[in-house]
Amino acid sequence: MTIPNLTLNDGNAIPQLGFGVFQVPPADTAKVTLDAFEAGYRHIDTAEMYRNEKGVGEALRSSGLARDEVYLTTKLNNGFHRPDDARRAFEQSLADLGTDHVDLFLIHWPLPTRYDGDFVSTWNTLIEFKNDGRARSIGVSNFQVAHLQRLAAETDVVPAVNQIEVHPYFGNEDVRAADEKAGILTEAWSPIAQGAVLDDPVITAIADRLGRTPSQVTLRWHVQRGDIVFPKTLSPERMRENAAIFDFELSAEDHAAITALGRGEAGRRGPNPDAFDWIPD
Repeated sequence: MTIPNLTLNDGNAIPQLGFGVFQVPPADTAKVTLDAFEAGYRHIDTAEMYRNEKGVGEALRSSGLARDEVYLTTKLNNGFHRPDDARRAFEQSLADLGTDHVDLFLIHWPLPTRYDGDFVSTWNTLIEFKNDGRARSIGVSNFQVAHLQRLAAETDVVPAVNQIEVHPYFGNEDVRAADEKAGILTEAWSPIAQGAVLDDPVITAIADRLGRTPSQVTLRWHVQRGDIVFPKTLSPERMRENAAIFDFELSAEDHAAITALGRGEAGRRGPNPDAFDWIPD
Protein backbone atom coordinates (compact mmCIF):
# COMPACT_ATOMS: atom_id res chain seq x y z
CA MET A 1 0.00 0.00 0.00
CA THR A 2 1.33 3.39 -1.01
CA ILE A 3 -0.28 6.34 0.76
CA PRO A 4 0.38 9.66 -0.97
CA ASN A 5 1.87 12.61 0.86
CA LEU A 6 0.51 16.13 0.67
CA THR A 7 2.70 19.21 1.15
CA LEU A 8 1.81 21.59 3.96
CA ASN A 9 2.23 25.35 3.71
CA ASP A 10 5.40 25.11 5.82
CA GLY A 11 7.01 22.72 3.32
CA ASN A 12 6.59 19.57 5.41
CA ALA A 13 4.91 16.48 4.01
CA ILE A 14 1.91 14.74 5.59
CA PRO A 15 0.39 11.36 4.65
CA GLN A 16 -3.08 11.90 3.23
CA LEU A 17 -4.48 8.87 5.05
CA GLY A 18 -4.04 8.48 8.78
CA PHE A 19 -5.38 6.33 11.57
CA GLY A 20 -7.39 8.00 14.33
CA VAL A 21 -7.49 6.69 17.90
CA PHE A 22 -10.45 8.79 19.09
CA GLN A 23 -12.51 6.71 21.56
CA VAL A 24 -10.01 3.86 21.53
CA PRO A 25 -9.80 2.78 25.19
CA PRO A 26 -6.39 3.62 26.69
CA ALA A 27 -5.79 -0.02 27.65
CA ASP A 28 -6.35 -1.11 24.05
CA THR A 29 -4.53 1.69 22.27
CA ALA A 30 -1.10 0.08 21.98
CA LYS A 31 -2.51 -3.08 20.36
CA VAL A 32 -4.86 -1.18 18.07
CA THR A 33 -2.07 1.16 16.96
CA LEU A 34 0.24 -1.80 16.31
CA ASP A 35 -2.53 -3.35 14.20
CA ALA A 36 -2.70 -0.08 12.25
CA PHE A 37 1.07 -0.15 11.69
CA GLU A 38 0.77 -3.75 10.49
CA ALA A 39 -1.95 -2.66 8.06
CA GLY A 40 0.41 -0.05 6.60
CA TYR A 41 -0.61 3.15 8.36
CA ARG A 42 2.21 5.52 9.22
CA HIS A 43 0.16 8.52 10.35
CA ILE A 44 -1.42 8.37 13.81
CA ASP A 45 -3.83 11.04 15.09
CA THR A 46 -4.31 11.26 18.84
CA ALA A 47 -5.04 14.01 21.38
CA GLU A 48 -4.46 14.85 25.01
CA MET A 49 -8.20 14.61 25.64
CA TYR A 50 -8.34 11.06 24.23
CA ARG A 51 -6.18 9.99 27.21
CA ASN A 52 -4.39 7.41 25.08
CA GLU A 53 -1.14 9.12 24.05
CA LYS A 54 0.80 6.67 26.25
CA GLY A 55 -0.61 3.75 24.27
CA VAL A 56 0.43 5.34 21.00
CA GLY A 57 3.91 5.87 22.41
CA GLU A 58 4.09 2.27 23.61
CA ALA A 59 3.11 1.03 20.15
CA LEU A 60 5.72 3.20 18.49
CA ARG A 61 8.46 1.91 20.80
CA SER A 62 7.54 -1.75 20.29
CA SER A 63 6.82 -1.52 16.55
CA GLY A 64 10.43 -1.56 15.39
CA LEU A 65 9.67 1.48 13.26
CA ALA A 66 12.06 4.40 13.30
CA ARG A 67 10.64 7.64 14.68
CA ASP A 68 10.92 9.34 11.29
CA GLU A 69 8.82 6.59 9.70
CA VAL A 70 5.73 7.60 11.69
CA TYR A 71 3.84 10.89 11.49
CA LEU A 72 2.44 11.75 14.93
CA THR A 73 -0.33 14.27 15.53
CA THR A 74 -1.69 15.27 18.92
CA LYS A 75 -3.85 18.11 20.18
CA LEU A 76 -4.06 20.51 23.10
CA ASN A 77 -6.46 19.72 25.94
CA ASN A 78 -9.31 22.24 26.18
CA GLY A 79 -8.43 22.89 29.80
CA PHE A 80 -4.94 24.17 29.01
CA HIS A 81 -5.33 27.10 26.63
CA ARG A 82 -3.49 29.62 28.79
CA PRO A 83 0.12 29.84 27.59
CA ASP A 84 1.85 28.40 30.66
CA ASP A 85 -0.72 25.62 30.88
CA ALA A 86 -0.25 24.88 27.18
CA ARG A 87 3.51 24.66 27.63
CA ARG A 88 3.17 22.17 30.48
CA ALA A 89 0.56 20.15 28.58
CA PHE A 90 2.74 19.95 25.50
CA GLU A 91 5.71 18.74 27.51
CA GLN A 92 3.48 16.06 29.06
CA SER A 93 2.33 14.97 25.60
CA LEU A 94 5.93 14.53 24.49
CA ALA A 95 6.66 12.50 27.62
CA ASP A 96 3.57 10.32 27.20
CA LEU A 97 4.34 9.71 23.53
CA GLY A 98 7.98 9.02 24.35
CA THR A 99 9.34 11.36 21.72
CA ASP A 100 11.24 14.64 21.58
CA HIS A 101 8.93 16.05 18.92
CA VAL A 102 5.56 15.63 17.26
CA ASP A 103 5.00 16.12 13.58
CA LEU A 104 1.82 18.13 14.08
CA PHE A 105 0.32 19.81 17.15
CA LEU A 106 -3.16 21.32 17.06
CA ILE A 107 -5.40 23.52 19.17
CA HIS A 108 -8.21 21.00 19.58
CA TRP A 109 -11.12 23.49 19.82
CA PRO A 110 -11.20 27.30 19.60
CA LEU A 111 -13.50 27.66 22.68
CA PRO A 112 -14.57 31.21 21.76
CA THR A 113 -16.79 31.47 24.85
CA ARG A 114 -13.93 30.50 27.19
CA TYR A 115 -10.72 32.29 28.18
CA ASP A 116 -12.29 35.65 27.27
CA GLY A 117 -12.38 34.42 23.69
CA ASP A 118 -8.60 34.49 23.52
CA PHE A 119 -7.33 31.63 21.39
CA VAL A 120 -4.72 33.92 19.81
CA SER A 121 -2.34 33.74 22.76
CA THR A 122 -2.76 29.97 22.64
CA TRP A 123 -1.80 30.01 18.98
CA ASN A 124 1.23 32.16 19.73
CA THR A 125 2.31 29.51 22.24
CA LEU A 126 2.09 26.83 19.55
CA ILE A 127 4.29 29.04 17.39
CA GLU A 128 6.90 28.74 20.15
CA PHE A 129 6.76 24.95 19.85
CA LYS A 130 7.28 25.17 16.10
CA ASN A 131 10.14 27.62 16.45
CA ASP A 132 11.99 25.37 18.90
CA GLY A 133 11.47 22.31 16.71
CA ARG A 134 9.41 20.27 19.13
CA ALA A 135 6.41 20.58 16.82
CA ARG A 136 7.44 20.26 13.18
CA SER A 137 4.09 21.72 12.08
CA ILE A 138 1.25 23.40 13.95
CA GLY A 139 -2.40 23.80 13.16
CA VAL A 140 -5.91 24.06 14.49
CA SER A 141 -8.98 21.89 14.78
CA ASN A 142 -12.64 22.87 14.59
CA PHE A 143 -11.84 26.50 13.71
CA GLN A 144 -14.59 28.37 11.92
CA VAL A 145 -14.06 30.99 9.23
CA ALA A 146 -14.10 33.90 11.70
CA HIS A 147 -11.58 32.13 13.93
CA LEU A 148 -9.19 31.67 11.01
CA GLN A 149 -9.64 35.29 9.99
CA ARG A 150 -8.74 36.43 13.47
CA LEU A 151 -5.53 34.39 13.49
CA ALA A 152 -4.61 35.88 10.12
CA ALA A 153 -5.26 39.41 11.38
CA GLU A 154 -3.37 39.07 14.66
CA THR A 155 -0.49 36.67 13.93
CA ASP A 156 1.99 36.01 11.15
CA VAL A 157 1.85 32.19 11.10
CA VAL A 158 -0.86 30.44 9.09
CA PRO A 159 -2.03 27.08 10.45
CA ALA A 160 -0.77 24.15 8.42
CA VAL A 161 -4.05 22.27 8.81
CA ASN A 162 -7.56 22.70 10.12
CA GLN A 163 -9.10 19.44 11.30
CA ILE A 164 -12.89 19.74 11.04
CA GLU A 165 -15.99 17.61 10.80
CA VAL A 166 -16.50 16.64 7.15
CA HIS A 167 -18.56 13.84 5.63
CA PRO A 168 -21.07 13.50 2.77
CA TYR A 169 -23.94 14.75 4.94
CA PHE A 170 -21.94 17.75 6.16
CA GLY A 171 -19.43 19.03 3.63
CA ASN A 172 -18.49 22.04 5.82
CA GLU A 173 -17.92 23.86 2.55
CA ASP A 174 -17.50 27.40 3.88
CA VAL A 175 -14.68 26.37 6.20
CA ARG A 176 -13.08 24.18 3.54
CA ALA A 177 -13.14 27.14 1.13
CA ALA A 178 -11.56 29.42 3.74
CA ASP A 179 -8.89 26.80 4.39
CA GLU A 180 -8.09 26.52 0.70
CA LYS A 181 -7.94 30.30 0.24
CA ALA A 182 -5.46 30.58 3.12
CA GLY A 183 -3.33 27.64 1.99
CA ILE A 184 -4.47 25.48 4.91
CA LEU A 185 -5.06 21.77 4.30
CA THR A 186 -8.35 20.38 5.58
CA GLU A 187 -8.36 17.24 7.70
CA ALA A 188 -11.70 15.46 7.93
CA TRP A 189 -12.86 13.96 11.20
CA SER A 190 -15.91 11.70 11.36
CA PRO A 191 -15.38 10.99 7.64
CA ILE A 192 -18.16 8.41 7.41
CA ALA A 193 -20.48 10.29 9.80
CA GLN A 194 -19.98 7.65 12.49
CA GLY A 195 -21.23 5.06 10.01
CA ALA A 196 -24.43 6.91 9.12
CA VAL A 197 -23.57 7.27 5.43
CA LEU A 198 -22.73 3.60 4.90
CA ASP A 199 -26.38 2.68 4.29
CA ASP A 200 -27.10 5.66 2.06
CA PRO A 201 -28.60 4.37 -1.19
CA VAL A 202 -26.52 6.73 -3.34
CA ILE A 203 -23.28 5.50 -1.78
CA THR A 204 -24.26 1.83 -1.69
CA ALA A 205 -25.28 1.93 -5.36
CA ILE A 206 -21.91 3.39 -6.35
CA ALA A 207 -20.12 0.85 -4.16
CA ASP A 208 -22.02 -2.07 -5.69
CA ARG A 209 -21.28 -0.89 -9.21
CA LEU A 210 -17.55 -0.44 -8.50
CA GLY A 211 -17.18 -3.60 -6.45
CA ARG A 212 -16.07 -1.58 -3.43
CA THR A 213 -17.43 -1.10 0.06
CA PRO A 214 -19.46 1.99 1.02
CA SER A 215 -16.63 2.98 3.38
CA GLN A 216 -14.06 2.80 0.59
CA VAL A 217 -16.25 4.88 -1.71
CA THR A 218 -16.80 7.51 0.98
CA LEU A 219 -13.12 7.72 1.89
CA ARG A 220 -12.23 7.95 -1.80
CA TRP A 221 -14.64 10.90 -2.10
CA HIS A 222 -12.67 12.65 0.66
CA VAL A 223 -9.31 11.90 -0.96
CA GLN A 224 -10.41 13.24 -4.34
CA ARG A 225 -11.49 16.46 -2.62
CA GLY A 226 -7.89 16.85 -1.45
CA ASP A 227 -8.62 16.33 2.23
CA ILE A 228 -6.61 14.35 4.77
CA VAL A 229 -8.73 11.64 6.31
CA PHE A 230 -8.65 9.49 9.50
CA PRO A 231 -10.95 6.48 9.50
CA LYS A 232 -11.20 4.77 12.88
CA THR A 233 -11.86 1.10 13.50
CA LEU A 234 -10.75 -1.57 15.95
CA SER A 235 -10.84 -4.28 13.27
CA PRO A 236 -7.57 -5.10 11.48
CA GLU A 237 -9.57 -6.29 8.47
CA ARG A 238 -11.42 -2.98 8.31
CA MET A 239 -8.14 -1.09 8.70
CA ARG A 240 -6.84 -2.80 5.57
CA GLU A 241 -10.11 -2.19 3.76
CA ASN A 242 -10.08 1.52 4.60
CA ALA A 243 -6.53 1.85 3.31
CA ALA A 244 -7.33 0.24 -0.04
CA ILE A 245 -8.63 3.43 -1.63
CA PHE A 246 -5.75 4.52 -3.83
CA ASP A 247 -6.20 2.06 -6.70
CA PHE A 248 -9.51 3.38 -8.05
CA GLU A 249 -11.21 6.69 -8.78
CA LEU A 250 -14.73 7.99 -8.61
CA SER A 251 -16.11 9.47 -11.79
CA ALA A 252 -17.02 13.13 -11.78
CA GLU A 253 -20.69 12.12 -11.79
CA ASP A 254 -20.34 9.77 -8.81
CA HIS A 255 -18.30 12.32 -6.91
CA ALA A 256 -20.91 15.01 -7.53
CA ALA A 257 -23.72 12.67 -6.47
CA ILE A 258 -22.03 12.09 -3.11
CA THR A 259 -21.37 15.79 -2.64
CA ALA A 260 -25.04 16.47 -3.32
CA LEU A 261 -25.95 14.46 -0.21
CA GLY A 262 -24.88 17.42 1.92
CA ARG A 263 -27.55 18.70 4.28
CA GLY A 264 -25.87 21.90 5.37
CA GLU A 265 -25.88 22.65 9.09
CA ALA A 266 -28.58 20.01 9.61
CA GLY A 267 -26.04 17.38 8.64
CA ARG A 268 -23.61 18.26 11.43
CA ARG A 269 -23.27 15.39 13.92
CA GLY A 270 -20.73 16.87 16.32
CA PRO A 271 -20.81 20.08 18.37
CA ASN A 272 -20.87 23.49 16.74
CA PRO A 273 -17.45 25.09 17.39
CA ASP A 274 -19.02 28.50 17.91
CA ALA A 275 -20.74 27.25 21.06
CA PHE A 276 -18.74 24.22 22.20
CA ASP A 277 -17.09 24.97 25.55
CA TRP A 278 -16.53 21.57 27.20
CA ILE A 279 -13.48 21.16 29.42
CA PRO A 280 -12.74 17.63 30.70
CA ASP A 281 -12.42 16.85 34.38
